[in-house]
Amino acid sequence: MSLPQFNDIKGLSNTEISDAILKTEKELFNLKFKKATRQPFKSHEIKFAKRQLAQLKTILTMRLDALEQSDNNGVANLIQKQNLTGSF
Repeated sequence: MSLPQFNDIKGLSNTEISDAILKTEKELFNLKFKKATRQPFKSHEIKFAKRQLAQLKTILTMRLDALEQSDNNGVANLIQKQNLTGSF
């Protein structure tokens, strides 16, 4: 099992990222459950799942922050335009 590259994750849509986050969280839970119940599992898969989860959440957070920033800039520009036109 190889980790997907960060650039591959960046190409996914927000809904695909959200689905991958849910899938990875479930996989991580199952791996931790196997560890707790002493069932056979590959210990490196926990590290991979944690890393993939962090990458997915990072990309999603970056996109949401950029979207929020652009929304705030749009509102600020609209207010500024209204102030300029209202002064005449």
